[in-house]
Amino acid sequence: MIREFDRKLILEDGTEIMGYSFGAECDKVCEIVFNTSMVGYQEILSDPSYTYQAVVMTYPLMGNYGMADEDYETVNPTIGAFIVGENNDEPSNFRSTETLSNVMKKYGIPGVFGVDTRRLTRFIRNNGMCKVLICGIETSAEEGLAKLSRTEVPRDAVSKVTSKSILKKEVPNSKFNVVAIDCGMKENIVRSLNNRGCSVTVVPYDTDARTIESFSPDGVFISNGPGDPGDVPEVIETIKQLHGKYPMFGICLGHQIISLSYGARCYKLKFGHRGGNHPVKNLATGKIEITSQNHSYAVDCDSLKSTPLTVTHINLLDNTVEGVENKEDKVFSVQYHPESAPGPEDSTYLFDKFIKMMEEGKNA
Repeated sequence: MIREFDRKLILEDGTEIMGYSFGAECDKVCEIVFNTSMVGYQEILSDPSYTYQAVVMTYPLMGNYGMADEDYETVNPTIGAFIVGENNDEPSNFRSTETLSNVMKKYGIPGVFGVDTRRLTRFIRNNGMCKVLICGIETSAEEGLAKLSRTEVPRDAVSKVTSKSILKKEVPNSKFNVVAIDCGMKENIVRSLNNRGCSVTVVPYDTDARTIESFSPDGVFISNGPGDPGDVPEVIETIKQLHGKYPMFGICLGHQIISLSYGARCYKLKFGHRGGNHPVKNLATGKIEITSQNHSYAVDCDSLKSTPLTVTHINLLDNTVEGVENKEDKVFSVQYHPESAPGPEDSTYLFDKFIKMMEEGKNA
């Protein structure tokens, strides 16, 4: 028996793409983006940076190894929607405890499968990120376009996903105390710091500089997170007040926030960078790192010329800025994800660099 289409996508130009429902059966307006990772759908689904976004996976098969309790990047996934070529609801993996579809139902995440994801990816690449309505097959194009025109994608993503209180994630006999400003931080960042002997004090995104200083940190970390860095001016101001006081390390949104705090500018990319296969050149060593990426915005290279920041890494696909540094202030950041999850582990040395900076600060 041939199953009939029961869900569809309506794009801002009126394009309709039919498919089948999985996960939560609810209508939702999101920003549509694509991710080129071949594995790691659980980490992508639970990455807070995808809040309010419908993610199209370019690799065709998802759900085949289920969902493992240890692999979530946040306790409560907030991704907007998941769009895939094929969904496997009978996973084969001894670590799996639930199916992808059941987890999506639990957290209210709608999904559509049976979609021509190549066509959809080409559309996003050629036309740029745009709004999409995930809805039932009975919704007309006219109704969908009317809903899209009157519905704005919210800009409060960071406040939605940040920790609501100060959390201590300590390790026995810790060598360093790191304060991590949580703008939507992935759990593997905390694991990466804990594994290197750092106790981590996680603070909400709007924590002021005085409170951070009260913890007497050895270093300050600024996390990844969703949306436009310009939407969190309070974090930018906090980092500005902490310049030169502690070693600082930023990842993704944290990289953009650090850059803005020194007077640089950011701009929105046409379709963003999302995947586990992006080549980045380390300008100091000349080495090429294959990186995990997830962002819509980039730091304007020309705007860095009037700041004390220098470019340390560039993306070889489009020459965008992938890393900056201020050696005098002991501050550095990268646009990509050295903690991977999912993705390659070429860039884990950056955590060791942060550790070395904190060691030097203690011995000074």
